[in-house]
Amino acid sequence: MKNFDSKSGFSSDSRTFHSLRPPVHLPPPHSPLSASHYALSLHLKSPWSDSVTALVDSASGHRVSFSEFIHSSQTLASNLQSLVRLSKGDTAFVLSPNLVKVPILYFALLSLGVVVSPANPISTPAEISHLFQLSSPAIAFSTSSTAHKLPHNLLRLGVILLDSPEFDSLMTTTTTKPAVPLVEVSQSDLAAILYSSGTTGKVKGVMLTHRNLIALAASYDATRSQRERPAVFLYTIPYFHVYGFTYSLRSVVLSETVVLMERFRMEKMLKAVDEFRVTHLAVAPPVVVAMAKGDVTDGYDLSSLEGIACGAAPLGKDAAAAFKSKFPRVVIVQGYGLTETTASICRTTGEAETIKTGTTGKLIAGVEAKIVDPDTGLAMFPGQEGELWLRGPSIAKGYVGDPEANSATFVDGWLRTGDLCYIDHQGYLYVVDRLKELIKYKGYQVAPAELENLLHSHSQIKDAAVIPYPDEEAGQVPMAFVVRQPQSSLSEADVIDFIAKQVSAYKKIRRVLFVSSIPKNAGGKILRKDLSKFALHQSISKL
Repeated sequence: MKNFDSKSGFSSDSRTFHSLRPPVHLPPPHSPLSASHYALSLHLKSPWSDSVTALVDSASGHRVSFSEFIHSSQTLASNLQSLVRLSKGDTAFVLSPNLVKVPILYFALLSLGVVVSPANPISTPAEISHLFQLSSPAIAFSTSSTAHKLPHNLLRLGVILLDSPEFDSLMTTTTTKPAVPLVEVSQSDLAAILYSSGTTGKVKGVMLTHRNLIALAASYDATRSQRERPAVFLYTIPYFHVYGFTYSLRSVVLSETVVLMERFRMEKMLKAVDEFRVTHLAVAPPVVVAMAKGDVTDGYDLSSLEGIACGAAPLGKDAAAAFKSKFPRVVIVQGYGLTETTASICRTTGEAETIKTGTTGKLIAGVEAKIVDPDTGLAMFPGQEGELWLRGPSIAKGYVGDPEANSATFVDGWLRTGDLCYIDHQGYLYVVDRLKELIKYKGYQVAPAELENLLHSHSQIKDAAVIPYPDEEAGQVPMAFVVRQPQSSLSEADVIDFIAKQVSAYKKIRRVLFVSSIPKNAGGKILRKDLSKFALHQSISKL
């Protein structure tokens, strides 16, 4: 390896930043190993017995111990293989809210070499139909409240409801066959297809391999801290999101107790922290913002809280400072990651890093980064801004069935993130802006082009553009600029309602401004920054 600066990790020869973390020793890449089996092997390092709680349903108080979790996932895998006839290489579509059964299902499917493909349960039937085209699932696991959205005729092995006696039987009924299915899974095999909005408005299916997940699990193991008792993590994050999906592995690797909420409500979350003595929260920034405000936390005993893992979108300096002022003993751990990086690829670790504001931390072990000038393509030096490129064992295999996007995003082993960043002289990553045009609403990704296409389909709309508008609670909300057709009397409410009927709740347009034209460059590309400045100016003018 070429020499690099011991403080920033930067090599002036290759203009590449290297991780400053201690190296993580991964299993040989060609040895057969599934991500679930690797996570369970790391779980054996736990100083506690498997009688400790793995999962808690915050609503019912129902608990599952690690021994029950492991036994249920192995029994389920055996029955899915022998009774349902699921086999290696099949894809399983999962459409469910956060339930205790979901991580049990994930581990069972991964051990069989079945590709896990979870989706947002509030997706519309039309959105789900598109996801089916990407992943071609053989089976779907759903709930009685979401199953009606699925195109049943496209599923070779049908639909199994997680809230049914059938699924309970599959988890508990042992046969004469061995509990642990004998399936040889290669680390290069596909483990999951997770869905991510692309800049073109098309949802992409991100292909993650078992090796990707193994690399992430190893990085969790490398930062394992010594504790007297297991950490108690409350998940407000959904299991279908890369954040929640990878945390289902993390909790097993680190033997953490997970408290689950089926649907997020601030009051229910605070009650659960109090009731279950939660030590850590896994949240998106809007939760941190809300907790820091007013009297929302009054009346709850939050003294058990030690830390907050904040991800899925950037947390502002002011919000972090306000939270620390109110909860001085609670450590905020920030990270940076994408679906394409198998979640967190950059983290703040240890007190010295977590007290630094504005940064998402340092590169995890085994990762390299470049900051590339988007105009010249030249790699930049520490402190200079450019597009962040990443390389390492947790970088996704690519997008399913999308060669055009693959060639644009994955270049010679590097992932082009589309994010404008810089790495300082101490190796800390700072995310300045997104070159991508995604809107981050409460951690969800919303593609402006998807909403623009819908707006353009309205007979009274001549032209339209959608931008992210800053919002203290949500982070960003979709705002539409609309050019009406001549003689049209279309109102803001009409536009909002038109879109709301066609998309999931988080994609709804929240603000509308009528304009005479949409600013564009010579190539016809919308000048979104001009629109953003105009929107903020209009807002200030009204104050």
